[in-house]
Amino acid sequence: MEDNIEIEISETNRGNEQIIINKKHKFNFSFQRKDKSKIYRCTEYKTLNKCKSLIILNDKKEVLKYESLHNHLEKEIDVSISVAKHKIKEEIKKNSIPMDIKPKHIFNVVSQEMGLICPEYSTIRSQIIRNVNKQFPPNIKSFDDIPIESEYYKTKRNENFMIFKNTDLIIFQSPFQAYLFSNYHKNIFADGTFYAAPKFSYQLFITRTYVGEFNMFNTLY
Repeated sequence: MEDNIEIEISETNRGNEQIIINKKHKFNFSFQRKDKSKIYRCTEYKTLNKCKSLIILNDKKEVLKYESLHNHLEKEIDVSISVAKHKIKEEIKKNSIPMDIKPKHIFNVVSQEMGLICPEYSTIRSQIIRNVNKQFPPNIKSFDDIPIESEYYKTKRNENFMIFKNTDLIIFQSPFQAYLFSNYHKNIFADGTFYAAPKFSYQLFITRTYVGEFNMFNTLY
């Protein structure tokens, strides 16, 4: 068995456990034995190469056995992409508010940590966007699916944003918008749009209030 084996924990695109060895080779989980140790096989095992390399780890991720029988070239670029995807995915999971996630910022943090082996942003951008989208709640298909209370109905000041809901209508308005709506009601404009309305609704209505010393503000949705 090789000395100084460097192990990194990663995962496949489907979310299955993957082991990175010495930043050169990837091993996918194969099966778990009765003693809870796990066997991982080289990702080239099921290809034409039929690589027979494997690694066995105990439940503490300590190496019990490593057979380095690789019959193919090292895969540093492929490995770096997998590691970057995994690290970015873990960073995304730490953020409880999906709207605040900035994919490029997270990539920059991870790339500084990885150094020169980090892949280009363009090569993993689509995967990052998918991971961000998974942090959002499931798509709403009807008015009944819309919860009356939600952490997403909060302004930056942690104020309630949704003020009314029934089976046909839902109204959003912040306390600041309510103040403008009630105190500057001489110049109120209403506009309906179909473009931004959810699929299950008919139309989105927006009221705009003109506040002379400031500007025009959206005050009701």
